[in-house]
Amino acid sequence: MIATMEYVSILDNAEKLGEMVFQSEVMEDYLEKKLEMEQDAEAQKLIKAFNHIKDHYEDIQRFGRYHPDYQEIMKKVRSTKRAMDMHDTVAAFKVAERNLQSLLDEISSYVATSVSEQIKVPKDGALLTDNCGCGSGGGCGCAS
Repeated sequence: MIATMEYVSILDNAEKLGEMVFQSEVMEDYLEKKLEMEQDAEAQKLIKAFNHIKDHYEDIQRFGRYHPDYQEIMKKVRSTKRAMDMHDTVAAFKVAERNLQSLLDEISSYVATSVSEQIKVPKDGALLTDNCGCGSGGGCGCAS
């Protein structure tokens, strides 16, 4: 690959953009909430319990609803996940994570549409943010 000055400039600007994201308030909040969650013993206990039951659930998935413990495991998975998600530090982390994802989605959308309106940009939660649900922002023509 031949590196041109334009190519080097694009890479430099992408690196600067990455640094700007890393130094943003949204990223600071995300890292702060992540650290709080990692240092919260109760949250870690809930996460560990969820991961354990999730592993058991994955073993049962091979047989699906025909497994004798299927209903019991499904109830345990839901209740364990709910307990984990409702914990204050986990919930705060998930909000910070969504905010960071939203920022990254917005940046990718801006970069993509700067190149061409026809570029499809995958989005987290695309079904909730545009009418067509395909992630193109309506550019595909399937929007109602």
